[in-house]
Amino acid sequence: MSEELHWKSAAELGELYRRREVSPVEVVDAVLDRMERVDPVVNIMVTTTAEQARADAKEAERRFRAGDDLPPLYGVPMTVKDLAETAGVRTTYGSIAYADFVPEDDAIGWARLKEQGVILLGKTTTPEFGLLGVTESKLTGSTSTPWRPGYTAGGSSGGAASAVAAGVGPIAWGSDGGGSIRVPSALCGVVGIKPSIGRIPTADSTDGDSTDGPIARTVLDAAMVLEVTAGHHPADRFSVPRDTRSYIEAALTPGDLTGVRIAACFDAGQKVLDPDVRKVFAQALEDMRAAGAAVEEVGIELPDTSIFFDHLNGYEYLEYAEEMEANGVEVWPMVTEMAQRARGVTGRQVNAAFRHGKTAIYNAFATAMAGADIMVTPTTAVAAFPHNGDYGPTRLVGGEEAPPLALLLHAMTEPPAHAGLPALSVPGGFNDEGLPIGLQFIGPLWADADVISVAARYERATGWHTRRPAI
Repeated sequence: MSEELHWKSAAELGELYRRREVSPVEVVDAVLDRMERVDPVVNIMVTTTAEQARADAKEAERRFRAGDDLPPLYGVPMTVKDLAETAGVRTTYGSIAYADFVPEDDAIGWARLKEQGVILLGKTTTPEFGLLGVTESKLTGSTSTPWRPGYTAGGSSGGAASAVAAGVGPIAWGSDGGGSIRVPSALCGVVGIKPSIGRIPTADSTDGDSTDGPIARTVLDAAMVLEVTAGHHPADRFSVPRDTRSYIEAALTPGDLTGVRIAACFDAGQKVLDPDVRKVFAQALEDMRAAGAAVEEVGIELPDTSIFFDHLNGYEYLEYAEEMEANGVEVWPMVTEMAQRARGVTGRQVNAAFRHGKTAIYNAFATAMAGADIMVTPTTAVAAFPHNGDYGPTRLVGGEEAPPLALLLHAMTEPPAHAGLPALSVPGGFNDEGLPIGLQFIGPLWADADVISVAARYERATGWHTRRPAI
């Protein structure tokens, strides 16, 4: 049993704890041992909290033995992306400038998880301030997918997704402004949820596109984390009340996909898709049909999201670049390029992006999903690729000249974020090289429970989530 504990799901651990078959102390010891073995290979941890984790595990063991009525996630070990503040625990934002920063307060999502009694294993790698599409940092180096060390885990929650995939905690806390949960989840073969706008509050939020969210090995585990972190908080003006539906119940929806109407789009309007990803996605659609779903292939017409990104986020990159330069920190070439482009963006263009661009994207998804319950696309246009700096390598993709691969990764995840829609990445198969391919399930606004329900039923019908990397 001890050798398998690091692969147990959060839901399984909760049941084992309550039956007194396993102790949180055994689990934390097993997971920390796993961390020591895999971290040198994939580079997932910035700061570890092993001593406190063991102390928390002993307290959890005591309370389970006492028969206390405890929350479902009590005693479950997890990691937190190093962009989220953790009171008393170093939080670097992936930057040398904050290498020794220790916050006094917790981020709202993490505070809610602490109240549930989860056990912090440590903070996971992220690029500087989450600005890159891959997890490359001057502070921590490159983070790999456990399926192929030396190949990118994606970004910017690369450490969080790689940790879950490698058996370092069944759940992790990440963040996503344009795919930073979903992309690394896809490249690491795990589940990642970007909830609807405002579901998970962030203190002093100024950006409704960005959100924290869960990463896990199963849809149910991710739903369990979302269940306890969603809900209004007065510190976030974008935050909304708790959902009327239970995400846990949605993940446990019985049966297959009979009656579910799915709008399937091969490239999410981005025109570039690797042939291996296309093949895996086509098979996934057949699997959905075999499970009873009515699948209709659709197209979607979106604004030029590359230009839109410059207009919407360019000034943020400019501010970060200036801050990094002021602190004597080397600025990544991509961040420098974004900052330079931002200097040419006009106020009229920024206004159009905020006032009209987001609405155009939202309406495009509404049109594409008309008559369907859920939309599904590949999560990324390519699978994981070798480390090659902040841009990643360049190559032809499907015979088409493609952007640098680190930029291409987020092409299909960014638009749903700008529309504020719930989107979930779930393992959808593997290419011929044995690298995981993710499927992105997208729902109408506020339909988070529906997205979870459909993804969970697909997960059970295929079983891709049960595969483990050989690391």
